[in-house]
Amino acid sequence: MFSLFYGLWKYMFSKTELHVLILGIDKAGKTTLLEKLKSLYSNLEGLPPDRIVPTVGLNIGRIEVENSKLLFWDLGGQPGLRSIWEKYYEEAHALIYVIDAACPSRFEDAKSELEKVLRHDDLQGAPLLILANKQDLPDSVSADELDRYLDLKKLDERVYMFEAVSAYDGLIFNCSMGIKESVEWLVKVMERSKRTEMLRARAGLTGPGA
Repeated sequence: MFSLFYGLWKYMFSKTELHVLILGIDKAGKTTLLEKLKSLYSNLEGLPPDRIVPTVGLNIGRIEVENSKLLFWDLGGQPGLRSIWEKYYEEAHALIYVIDAACPSRFEDAKSELEKVLRHDDLQGAPLLILANKQDLPDSVSADELDRYLDLKKLDERVYMFEAVSAYDGLIFNCSMGIKESVEWLVKVMERSKRTEMLRARAGLTGPGA
């Protein structure tokens, strides 16, 4: 009887914890994005942009979205730090990849790293949210232009969304959605994804709310 009531309580009140990687080459705006998400979903103010320094290693952020707890791993994007990314792949439910849309000279580096990440077996089936960041800057390229450069048609077999955004003010450009709505889209696809089912099964968690 106890196990029956415990199972009902867990179904009604417990929240799934989902692990989301925030990746991208250095200076793409990953930590600014994380701080914006923290301010949108909690009572705590995120760090102002002028106090954010390049990540050396890892930043962690936690937020709650509907019935899910999200744990973000914001990893440093400097060339010497990218080798540690793969240590987090196996436990990740999804990936956010941030690109500086105002720095075309680094698009090739960003594209190369993204392709390398997506080829890794430990991220197979992970839903992907690509953010073309810094749209608030006058020299940023359009979403369509960056989309063509990245050749995202190659991702047809992976659930993904591509948006042009400004992590600075939380807006998505040329779209009715904001960063908050994009993350809520990511939560929905994570909850339905086979990868999440696989990670739950591996951890011995099954059923709603697991």
